Amino acid sequence: MAPPTRIGLAGLAVMGQNLALNIAEKGFPISVYNRTTSKVDETVERAKQEGDLPLFGFHDPESFVQSIQKPRVIIMLVKAGAPVDQTIKTLSAYMEKGDCIIDGGNEWYENTERREKEMSGLGLLYLGMGVSGGEEGARNGPSLMPGGSFEAYKYIEDILLKVAAQVSDSGPCVTYIGKGGSGNFVKMVHNGIEYGDMQLIAEAYDVLKSVGKLSNEELRSVFLEWNRGELLSFLIEITADIFGIKDDKGEGYLVDKVLDKTGMKGTGKWTVQQAADLSIAAPTIAASLDSRFLSGLKEERVEAAKVFKSGGFGDVLTDKTVDKAKLIDDVRQALYASKICSYAQGMNLIRAKSIEKGWDLKLGELARIWKGGCIIRAIFLDRIKKAYDRNPDLANLLVDPEFAKEIIDRQSAWRRVVCLAINSGISTPGMSASLAYFDTYRRERVPANLVQAQRDYFGAHTYERVDMEGSFHIEWFKTAKQLKN
Repeated sequence: MAPPTRIGLAGLAVMGQNLALNIAEKGFPISVYNRTTSKVDETVERAKQEGDLPLFGFHDPESFVQSIQKPRVIIMLVKAGAPVDQTIKTLSAYMEKGDCIIDGGNEWYENTERREKEMSGLGLLYLGMGVSGGEEGARNGPSLMPGGSFEAYKYIEDILLKVAAQVSDSGPCVTYIGKGGSGNFVKMVHNGIEYGDMQLIAEAYDVLKSVGKLSNEELRSVFLEWNRGELLSFLIEITADIFGIKDDKGEGYLVDKVLDKTGMKGTGKWTVQQAADLSIAAPTIAASLDSRFLSGLKEERVEAAKVFKSGGFGDVLTDKTVDKAKLIDDVRQALYASKICSYAQGMNLIRAKSIEKGWDLKLGELARIWKGGCIIRAIFLDRIKKAYDRNPDLANLLVDPEFAKEIIDRQSAWRRVVCLAINSGISTPGMSASLAYFDTYRRERVPANLVQAQRDYFGAHTYERVDMEGSFHIEWFKTAKQLKN
């Protein structure tokens, strides 16, 4: 009989296979299992081909569980929701007190908290671990966000430190996030920030292409150039790649043949819902979600374009030639400033949830583990980490002295881009929402006084005053009536 392995992994879709191979490659013998057994054989075959890695396949759950050294640790990578409960049921039947299950999927954080409670009733430990980096990251080094039982984290800390992405100046992209469902929550907000980032990049593309008339070749060189400076990031890098890829089924570039309809799995929606529940403004992330909804109305948009074309509305409302070099530079600055707002909103949401749940999350540490491996990895996260190092109680990234200066330096370009887009009939909801967020946040007085007066007028909701303490109410209706007489 083979000696017991160090860890097990159940669920061998591409992410599961890649993470298992990564763990094996780092020198930890691993057992793997999948309900559809062909996936097990496929993974074993890949382990042979990719360097005779110490990976062992099992076709039934009992022999899979028995093959792992005690206390057993099993990572699940299956679809969120009911399949997770089913997998837990299958595996826990053969597990013993002190063993541990880790869910590596994009799970709703409250499900993780419910399962942790259920598992502790059986004497089992439980972790919900966000895994970011897509297929590539899972294989070569993802960003890992484990939350739940600290004891369980300690069981596998040595594995996670080696398997995670390694960043030369700040170490492995993993840390114990906190109690309960905090790992899943942080991964959810990471995905919300990712939605915002992708939307802002798409708007930069739209303005450069539709107003600046840049070709795909020019766009590629612009994004390559941007990826050498402050915008250096995974998403900018892959965007440059996309502009260079020719159509494999015809003439021209592939990006122009891709249907303008964005799919989604739900983490962006959850982020916006949580922001609303916690009264945290997250307009950039919300705008990106709305843009995905509107992109889904392709057939309606085709018809609407016909209606408005006949009324003299073309796709772009201006034919004025623009100074390309100036536009490119302005868009770069607008993208960077908008991005600061998107991350500020995400970090504020994480902090609000941490306070509500008593998780004591460290925002600077989150920025650190996002510097490598994950989809939103960017040079700019180092600045965010330093901002929270300087002041862990920073109210908002916008008021960190360095970020404040960067926004001040870029705000003219940012306003020019948004105005140009509006006048050209090109929607930039992410950039516009970010600018509105900044302009509202930096103003000492906003017109909310009028809204509160209206609320008191029709609903007697009371109001506070700027010049004295207390809650006040007047009979607006009667007072107004007297004025009219």
